[in-house]
Amino acid sequence: MPKRGQLRVLLGAAPGVGKTFTMLEEGRRLLGNGKDIVVGIVETHGRAATAAMTAGIPAVPRTRVEHRGVTLEEMDLQAVLDRRPEIALVDELAHTNAPGSKNDKRWQDVEELLAAGIDVVSTLNIQHIESLNDVVEQITGVPQRETVPDSFLRGAEQIEVVDLAPQALRDRLSGGFVYPAERIDAALSNYFRLGNLTALRELALIWLADEVDQALKGYRKDHGIDSTWEARERVVVALTGGPEGETLLRRGARIAARSAGGELIAVHITSQDGLRTGNPATLAEQRALVEKLNGTYHQVIGEDIPTALVEFARSVNATQLVLGASRRGRVTAAFTGPGIGATVVRESGDIDVHMVNHAAAGKRFTLPPLTGALTRKRRILGFVVALLGGPALTALLSLFRSEDSITTDVLSYQLLVVIVALVGGIWPALFAAVLSGITLDFLFIEPLYTIHIHQPHHLLSLVLYVLIASLVSFVVDRAARYTRAARRSAAESELIQTIAGSVLRGDNAIQALVDRTREAFQLPGVRLMRGEDVLARSGEPLPDNHHASIRITDDTTLELHGPDLAASEQRLLAVVTAQLAATLEHEHLTQTAKQIEPIAASDRVRGALLSALSHDLRRPLAAASAAVGGLKAAGPDLASAQKRELLDTAEESLAALATLVTDLLDVSRLQAGVLTIAEIPTDPAETIAPALDELHLGPTDVTLALNHGDAAAHADPVLLQRVLVNLLTNAHRYSPAGTPIHVSTSTFADRLEIRIIDRGPGIPPEKLDDIFLPFQRLGDTDNTTGLGLGLALSRGFIEAMHGTLTPEDTPGGGLTMVISLPTIRTSQEPS
Repeated sequence: MPKRGQLRVLLGAAPGVGKTFTMLEEGRRLLGNGKDIVVGIVETHGRAATAAMTAGIPAVPRTRVEHRGVTLEEMDLQAVLDRRPEIALVDELAHTNAPGSKNDKRWQDVEELLAAGIDVVSTLNIQHIESLNDVVEQITGVPQRETVPDSFLRGAEQIEVVDLAPQALRDRLSGGFVYPAERIDAALSNYFRLGNLTALRELALIWLADEVDQALKGYRKDHGIDSTWEARERVVVALTGGPEGETLLRRGARIAARSAGGELIAVHITSQDGLRTGNPATLAEQRALVEKLNGTYHQVIGEDIPTALVEFARSVNATQLVLGASRRGRVTAAFTGPGIGATVVRESGDIDVHMVNHAAAGKRFTLPPLTGALTRKRRILGFVVALLGGPALTALLSLFRSEDSITTDVLSYQLLVVIVALVGGIWPALFAAVLSGITLDFLFIEPLYTIHIHQPHHLLSLVLYVLIASLVSFVVDRAARYTRAARRSAAESELIQTIAGSVLRGDNAIQALVDRTREAFQLPGVRLMRGEDVLARSGEPLPDNHHASIRITDDTTLELHGPDLAASEQRLLAVVTAQLAATLEHEHLTQTAKQIEPIAASDRVRGALLSALSHDLRRPLAAASAAVGGLKAAGPDLASAQKRELLDTAEESLAALATLVTDLLDVSRLQAGVLTIAEIPTDPAETIAPALDELHLGPTDVTLALNHGDAAAHADPVLLQRVLVNLLTNAHRYSPAGTPIHVSTSTFADRLEIRIIDRGPGIPPEKLDDIFLPFQRLGDTDNTTGLGLGLALSRGFIEAMHGTLTPEDTPGGGLTMVISLPTIRTSQEPS
């Protein structure tokens, strides 16, 4: 069986960073060193520089696959296996093979090459890594259907990042070195935004850094290296769930910040029995603080807390360990031995340990409260067991009393004390201990029927009775306390989980909260009231209307019908009321937004039209008045040519005035609710063609690249056509003679975009916002054009259709106006 080949992956943040070029460059170098190397497949994407790099490298001919009448070219896997080179260059690891190929994915082809002992050099973009698929979609808005499993990629012997600064990549794209000219504008505005590229670059570098970290851990484990390698400062802060945690975290953050790339790691160790745990609320607050300090939070279960803490610190290659000073006093420490801090210092080895003092350190020892956590019913039951069990046991022991039975008598009464302690806690146990001591002395110890202690060991026996009763009672009380806390925490978690599940399933969040409240507290009825109105109800209120009212907001209260809640249940109730308050606020904001949206859309249209009207109405009215005045002043002596010119001016101005009045009437109808924006599925081609016909623009004036497939925009086709007429008029006006306008369409995520591209003088960046001011023409005073809607009105119409109108620089000079509208379906994905 041949030795498995090695995989080398060139990882990039985005298309165009130079992965394929670098792969071919490495192939030429290896070929020059005498290696047997072939090109399995290289995707040049029409890039001349990349195609030139393939010259001189032996290549295996591609195989052709017919699919639905289209011929597709794929790597000939069998031919490469038969050729058996030392190294194969295989581009685009995540590529999906044509239907009918041996493997569905190209990475599966590479797996066969590796299994055959052939080394492979391949390329991959960060968006095609399976575990990062959802993260990349959040950044770019584009789902990736071609992915490579992390398990396969992590098996690569070498992974290298081919890096390029985001702005440098955009410059390369603008220069036509990545995509053909018709795709440049859409790419720059969508996938290749500067923010997108920066985030993808960071993601690639972080992923590789994590791989390096894992490789370092693997190497240290394989070579049995336990010592810390201080590649960078890693500070582990140990949290107990106590109030000192905030102090420790801030100290740890300051230590980490002293070195470049320092890392803050917080850890809480929970004992396996679950008894040594911190306050959940305090831990939640400290976890939030860790995130604010750019650290990470971990929770570990360990049998021995100091050992588990040190092992965790070593596992993350920590250089510093921050602990709080012990909260035990010196008296307690003298009896219980060295604490966690001392043990950690002894076992930490080369990890520096910081013991941080805090307000709770070294507090005096206090006894637990005698009332304990047991219920009143259990304490009463303990007294009953002591009162009935004592006489019953005395009667039983009296039947078998002898001189040698004193040991059995003592142990029997001691067992009774333990049983009473388990049932009722400390007070019944102390009562049983004293009663048992007196009974023993009165009935079973010479002289009988007297209560008199002749020997010291009899007194010691009574003291031991009391001590045993106290210790057992303390254990029982503590167990009851932890049980109650665990049940309460479980109830809180289950309630929150149930509420969250109800909301995620689409249930009414407020109703779900009210229902769960009634179920959690086992109440007959719960109502959420706003004044006299019932917002939500669950169950039925009691006939006598006995209830407790809890204020949620200024005008909202929660009514709990039934018995009063115990103090221990108030915390759970606080969780519910906080959730209710947040849900009510969210619902209020949502309703307000829904109410404002149509008003805002209407205001955008009205504002755009009325602002435009203030300028456009004045100019044609003045021109028409001047023409008529000229005709009147000249009288019959005016030449026919001059008379015709004045009449044409008046006619043109009055026509423009009629258009403006029509716009004003549209706004009036819109505000009155008579004219609405008809947002329907609209094919952009069906609005572009009429707009071109209206302006009499032909193939020599405009080039088209309609790449939106069968996607349709949610838009008003009439308003959209009017916007296109305005934008095309401006583009045609400013384009150099003989240079056509370029109109293109594309889809990106859930948007459909229309681009009107000219090669005119363009607009300075600082003036881009000014062009949307009413009739701002940057010094242009031509009165023969521009009497249409204007850019201010165009933007108003587009925004009313929930879209955007954005100006951008055209690569190579000029202005690109981008209309972005909601779309029904997207079908485009960058390759």
